[in-house]
Amino acid sequence: MILPIDTVITFILASVVLALVPGPDNIFVLMQTILHGRKEGFCITVGLCTGLLVHTGLVVLGISYVFKASFFAFTLLKLIGAGYLLYLAWLAFNQHKHELDSSDKKVSNLFSFYQRGIIMNMTNPKVGLFFMAYLPQFVVTEKENIALQLVLLGTLFILSTLVIFSIVVLLSNLMKVYLIQSESQQKIMNRVSTIIFIALAINLIFVHQE
Repeated sequence: MILPIDTVITFILASVVLALVPGPDNIFVLMQTILHGRKEGFCITVGLCTGLLVHTGLVVLGISYVFKASFFAFTLLKLIGAGYLLYLAWLAFNQHKHELDSSDKKVSNLFSFYQRGIIMNMTNPKVGLFFMAYLPQFVVTEKENIALQLVLLGTLFILSTLVIFSIVVLLSNLMKVYLIQSESQQKIMNRVSTIIFIALAINLIFVHQE
């Protein structure tokens, strides 16, 4: 067996707890689902998990260490991520009622929400640094195939995240029914979403390279 069963169970439990802890990604899923709907929320979730898949590959290949060692690369990625969050804040601020009302809005471009999830995940250097620090803790160094162990751990983390974030989408969609019942409530949710995106952008800007 590639990994001991007790290591796998411990890792999955830890991953579920981490996915439940409020952070940029699950808050992002929650707000986007409330504003746009369940299908869009699921697409964003899959996009975020796709980003995690890429991060796993970068850890296995050792490329993530470049961002840890290079101040320029780390800062550039951080600024791109903050800029994208500010762009999402602008979109939320300018969202209109007719775009939110499911009875008269056009069919959403679900792929664009999938892309939104990927970009959100990939432009956050904290995710790459987290994977680089988190996954190796569960690697059994006495065994061979270290790269295969990292791939397996990354896959387990992604599946755990997918399950938890899907639950967040379902709960957020239920909240949508109660939170958005009028134009004024929709406007309030847009403003709340705008503030959250700006706050996440500011937080990302002040992330320090470890």
